[in-house]
Amino acid sequence: MLTPFDDYPVHQTALPIAHAGGGHPDFYDRFWFNGYTEDYYFAVALGIYPNRGVIDAAFGAVHDGWQRSVFASGRLPLDPTQTRVGPISVEITEPLRVNRVQVDAADLGVTADLTFQVRTAAFSEPRQTLLDGTRPVMDVTRLAQLGHWSGSIGLAGTPIILGPDTVYGTKDRSWGIRPVGQPAPAAPSRSLPQIFFLWAPLNFASECLHFMTFEDAAGKPWAKTAAVLPVIPKAAPVFGPGTEAEPIEEARHQVHWAPGLRRSQGATLAFSRAGEPQTVQLEPLLTFRMRGAGYMHPTWGHGRWHDELAVAGEQHRVEDLDTLDPTCIHVQQVVRATWGSQAGLGVLEQLAIGPHAPSRFRELFDGAAS
Repeated sequence: MLTPFDDYPVHQTALPIAHAGGGHPDFYDRFWFNGYTEDYYFAVALGIYPNRGVIDAAFGAVHDGWQRSVFASGRLPLDPTQTRVGPISVEITEPLRVNRVQVDAADLGVTADLTFQVRTAAFSEPRQTLLDGTRPVMDVTRLAQLGHWSGSIGLAGTPIILGPDTVYGTKDRSWGIRPVGQPAPAAPSRSLPQIFFLWAPLNFASECLHFMTFEDAAGKPWAKTAAVLPVIPKAAPVFGPGTEAEPIEEARHQVHWAPGLRRSQGATLAFSRAGEPQTVQLEPLLTFRMRGAGYMHPTWGHGRWHDELAVAGEQHRVEDLDTLDPTCIHVQQVVRATWGSQAGLGVLEQLAIGPHAPSRFRELFDGAAS
């Protein structure tokens, strides 16, 4: 099947662009953005699942003690440039430099018209591959850029104006294979579900810090990266020679877990730079439950078929989400970051599901986590 993208010289195989991932049902391609200040946080997710014929999106925000979200899902259009579903759209205004996000769901209490401008060149995390016996669970590439937002958000009738250069955020583009949609029938796994993931993109005035790790049940990383990303002028190149990040060796993390919960009450990143030991202290300010963008959501998990078009919203008091419910343990926290004399703002994402998790965790992990 041919699509407009086939007119561009971007083919990776002998197949047309529409034929993705060798036909694997769990192949996905997703936009993810977040934005934050010390007073509010918002997230945008839009994913396509070519071999399931589904596109879905979500916009969620935490503000004034409430977490509010809008979800949309529908049939994937044949034209891959149509990155819109229902009231949510993500526009590639200038590749790897500028994106526009719009949400038109006033009836559900959420609207937005936002522009994301990068502060850093594109950074590619190392490929993340995880097998369960012979079955690929994950085989993913993620591209990250840090930036800032302008525009406006409306939440339950309350307008929020984002001033230029004052609202930091992150752009995350990932694609490949990971659990999405309803799982295919298969023999039970010989191992219990387990995942430990930390992700910390941090904005400072003149440079940014990126840290990521996946670890097994023994605490051994099977994918890990840490790098310093320079802040670039608006017209500077965002890819290619001369835009490489500064790699950091032997980065370590220590999470101070909140009693009785699977989220932090503080964290420390430690590493060496130019032979000098350095630490970054992270102080949580706000917590966003990733169910608000579809992750581990019992209904709006990624890649599920609902109808030709389905749209819904939900809202919760933040205090009501402060639980060990499986849908609430995957979080992003806005953190105040202190790196020597530098003060910054960023996020710390955490997902910890242990090898002895109860059956309800296993069901959600197998069927909805992504």
